[in-house]
Amino acid sequence: MGLKEQLVQVQPFVYKLPENTIQGQKVPVYFYLSDRLFEILEEDAIRQAANAATLPGVKKAIYVMPDVHVGYGFPVGGVMATDPEEGIISPGSVGYDINCGVRLIATNLTADMVYPVRRELMNEILKNVPAGVGSTGKIKLTKSQMEEVAVKGARWAVEQGFGFLEDLEHIESGGALPNADPSKVSKEAYERGSDELGTVGSGNHFVEVQVVDEIYDEDIAERLGLKLGQVCIMVHSGSRGFGHQVCVDYLKVAKDALKKYNIDIPDMQLACMPFNSPEGQAYFSAMNSAANYAFANRQILGFLTADTIRRFFGLSWKDLGYRLIYDLAHNIAKLEKHKIDGKVLKLVVHRKGATRAFPPFNPEVPPAYRELGQPVLIPGDVGRYSFLLVGQDRSMEISFGTACHGAGRLMSRSKAKEFVRREGLEKVLGDLVVVARGKGTVAEEIPQAYKDVSEVVRVVDSLGIAKLVLRLKPLGTLKG
Repeated sequence: MGLKEQLVQVQPFVYKLPENTIQGQKVPVYFYLSDRLFEILEEDAIRQAANAATLPGVKKAIYVMPDVHVGYGFPVGGVMATDPEEGIISPGSVGYDINCGVRLIATNLTADMVYPVRRELMNEILKNVPAGVGSTGKIKLTKSQMEEVAVKGARWAVEQGFGFLEDLEHIESGGALPNADPSKVSKEAYERGSDELGTVGSGNHFVEVQVVDEIYDEDIAERLGLKLGQVCIMVHSGSRGFGHQVCVDYLKVAKDALKKYNIDIPDMQLACMPFNSPEGQAYFSAMNSAANYAFANRQILGFLTADTIRRFFGLSWKDLGYRLIYDLAHNIAKLEKHKIDGKVLKLVVHRKGATRAFPPFNPEVPPAYRELGQPVLIPGDVGRYSFLLVGQDRSMEISFGTACHGAGRLMSRSKAKEFVRREGLEKVLGDLVVVARGKGTVAEEIPQAYKDVSEVVRVVDSLGIAKLVLRLKPLGTLKG
């Protein structure tokens, strides 16, 4: 019998794989899915989540978000918490693109101002915002400058003129994680990252000009300063080659650590080391350094895009109305406090392709949003909607304060290209304006390659993890 047949639906949208379903499984695994999303759930993704439930020091449960799909070792959409004293940290359960994340910027522009000139505007953004595989920017950094970025994060970018100090009040962790140690990052990572700051990269990353086209909670939208017809900028990018190399380096370290610390795992892709070991602490420090690089990267990308739009329309910054709503991280492990069986414990929470959804009055939520709950940004694929939600109390009970991070892949990149060859790109994209350095990436990232993001978001809202506030529709997209 496959693992999918052993999942038990315990309530609407909640499927449980009981502990001990596979050998060594210490905690249950919960999948949050609609009927349609359950149908397309991959057996291998269930296996990966169950395997993670066997790791040393894993606590309470593994939670899997509705955008789940197979990842490296741990499924994308997976959430795992381990005991920092007795448990492990797992590079594969964080992911290669450390602090891949999303940023939303509000403007004073309206859809009727942008729509008639959207193709010209997107081509102007394409000229000014580097994107694509191996893309490099105008910012060239020495190793000592890179080390500064690795510690300061988004603040470094603001100090260089890319944005404003108040931006830092609207970024997860203020745009800089405290446990970064640049000395734990390899020479190869510094070389890869030296000319990639302020670049989008490829894959599912993008810069998008969007319009607020549906509001579900008028009060919260108003308090966020957002209204129908308002134009926003969304940035989706991460730590580029810098973070990728950190993951590559420490996967090797983790594999060597297995024997040293007598750790038995069911899949080498879940290679890990004790969190409190020298190896675990070195990875944690390097991962935080890469996360800070990613915060700086999105800070620069958002500012470059806004500046391009400002100059395109001949506006001052005041007239443009540039205002960062929020910036959040995916693919990260963070030390956090959570309640388990009535006790508050410090845990290492791994979120792979998943994002925080902390509720109102949580001290980790920036003061600007303390009464509302943390903004949760869930982008769709090219051509489909993105959503803004706010975290709710229930997230702390059923997901370690976590929501999904996007739609989740449905079709492999090769199958997507095949679909485009058969149907034709123009027909697939319809009226959407997409600009890119090359057509290959666009073909891989067509809407049909992804799950329906509105279905994914419905699950998160229905379970009370995060509350739907509004929907954003793309006017134009820049792809790598």
